[in-house]
Parts: sequence; structure tokens; C-alpha cells
Amino acid sequence: MSQKVTILGSTGSIGRQSLEVIAACGMEAAALAANSDVKRMEEQARQFRPKLAALMDEAAAADLRVRLADTDVRVVSGEAGVLEAAAFPGADTAIAAIVGMAGLRPTLTAIREGKRIGLANKETLVCAGPLVLEEARDYGARILPVDSEHSALFQCLEGCKDRREIKRLILTCSGGPFYGRSAEELSGVTKEDALRHPNWSMGAKITIDSATLMNKGLEVIEAMHLYRMPPEKISVLIHRESIIHSLVEYCDNAMIAQMGAPDMRLPIQYALTWPKRVSGGPSKPLDLWNCGTLSFGEPDLETFRCLALALESAKRGGTAGAILNGANEAAVGQFLAGKIGFLEIADRVERAISQVPVVQDPGLSDILEADRAAREAVR
Repeated sequence: MSQKVTILGSTGSIGRQSLEVIAACGMEAAALAANSDVKRMEEQARQFRPKLAALMDEAAAADLRVRLADTDVRVVSGEAGVLEAAAFPGADTAIAAIVGMAGLRPTLTAIREGKRIGLANKETLVCAGPLVLEEARDYGARILPVDSEHSALFQCLEGCKDRREIKRLILTCSGGPFYGRSAEELSGVTKEDALRHPNWSMGAKITIDSATLMNKGLEVIEAMHLYRMPPEKISVLIHRESIIHSLVEYCDNAMIAQMGAPDMRLPIQYALTWPKRVSGGPSKPLDLWNCGTLSFGEPDLETFRCLALALESAKRGGTAGAILNGANEAAVGQFLAGKIGFLEIADRVERAISQVPVVQDPGLSDILEADRAAREAVR
């Protein structure tokens, strides 16, 4: 069970909810790191009094240093500062919640310190799964999933002594705000439309990924690495209500599912308290009497092509995941900036996949180059 926690990405949605869990469970926030949100970081530093606060943006860090001059919180800046927070010796656990490829180096740094990793950054495993897991083994770091779906799979697998008993992993998917619509109906949707997720309150990037179903494709690749499963043994199931968070089907056809209210604080808490469960956390209980009918369906791979592209990349292996992710991050950024339409996200990801060659058995330099080339292809 964690006692002192570093939060990488503390001002984002997962970071803020992690701090709620830490406060409710009597843990200590030892270090905080974020990009540039000075106001929120100041509020967090004053409330939780970490030993270290890091901001990637140099100007924002300089501002924060002035704001916190009356405290004993040490402020550091730039990538070096974020990496210092990741390696902070006063923490036994790091919540890896920096969005996108930017979270890879800080996560690897925390792993090399042998910390427990609460992994909320799926892109780390999508882009560099074998490398990250090898380093975790070498340095004795334990990776525990924070994503609701992967936390659900982790919980459903805890009683499994032999992975050969697993027939299939089933990742559930709400379908996002555009479930049931045709490509023609999606041609004119706006950023505001795409950011209206029916069940979850999340950051902008992951909310857009949920609307395109790319998020579920990234989770398939993440599951391959976390649970050592080939892509053909991982399925995606539309479940609009977000009550069943994922399922494991065993070789005797039994299925075990994990259920709960759509509240990210529950998987965050379990990653921090495992192997124990503790009461008194901030997550909402599930009201089975009033949650309504549970529905299930198949994803539409023709309309939501991002999921199809991710499943294709999962089979290709190597740097295919880094190419997919880099292209998607760039395309989503263009969509959020109003430069391209919603359906063009898939178009640009597909173009990058077709242009950038895949390297098998890559090192870190190969992964970073695949990411750079994919972003360039999108631009």
C-alpha cells in the first residue's frame, strides 16, 4: 500500500482525482509535476504541501516560485524538473498521468527508481510496451493500471494462477457521444459536440479519443503488453452505461466482470492501496437498484475507423504503436485547434501509418523517431 505519492500530471483530471484519493486515504503527496497551470499548482501546493513542485514551462515555474516564496515547497522547472519529481526519493509511488508521449520519459525515470507505478498514461505502453516492461522487471518496479478498463481486467485476473486459462479479455466501451451515427452524420460535428462524453468527465484529448474510439484501440495495445495477450484474444464490446468496466472470459466459458459507478477515483484508489482494499475513499457506490438496463453491442469499425487502424497497428507490432499514437496526438491537436474536421482525424492517422516504416524490436531512439515522423506526416 502506498504512503507517499508523486503525481506526474497533478493539474489534469486524473491528477486532481488522485489528490482527492490521497487526502481521503491519509496518504502524503510528496511531489507534484505538471505542464504550465500555475494557478492550480499553487492551490495544490498550498493544500498538500509537497516537498517538490515541478512545472515543465519555465516561465510558469518562475511565476510559481514567486507565488510559493512564503512556503517550504521547492519549485523546479523544465523537463529536468519533471524528471526530478519522477525520481523523488521521498515517494514510494508515482501516478503517471502526464498525457500522451510526453509521459514516457518521466514514467521510465520513476520505474528506474523501483517505484510502484500507478499507470494512467496508456501511451507509454502503446509506444514502448516491451521496453517499459523490461525496465520494470530489471528495476523491480510494480506497474498497476489506473485506467478503469485495465484496472477492471487486473481485478478480474487476480484469482487466475495460469494465464493459459484465459480465453479472451473483453474491454468495454461506452461508444462515446456519437454512438450509432453514420459517417455522413459525423461530417459536421464540432469540438464542443465531441467533448460531451455521456458518462465520464475527462481531459480534452482522451475525450476526443473516446469519441473516435481511438481510446479503445490504444487500450487494446496496452492490454497486449500488460497482460501478455495476443491481439486476437482481446475484444471490444460496446456497453453504453459504463457500469461493467471490463470482463475476462475463461477457457471453460465462465466470465468474470468488474462493476462500479463511472468514477475514476475507484481505480486510482485500488492502484494506490493494492493488495488491500480500504474503506472511506471518495468514489461513489454503485446503486444496482437504479442503474437501469445494461446493454451491449459491437463497435462500428467502418464509421469509427480509428479503432480499426489501432487494431491493425496492434497486429503489426514494433514501432506501429508509436506511429499510431504520434499521428493521433497530432491530428487530435489539429481538431481541437479547429484546423481539421472530426472525420479527418482518422484520415491523417491512416496517412501517417501508410508513410512511416515500422521498425521491429525497437530501442528508445527508434520509438522517438517513429513518433516524430508520424507527427510530421500528419502536419
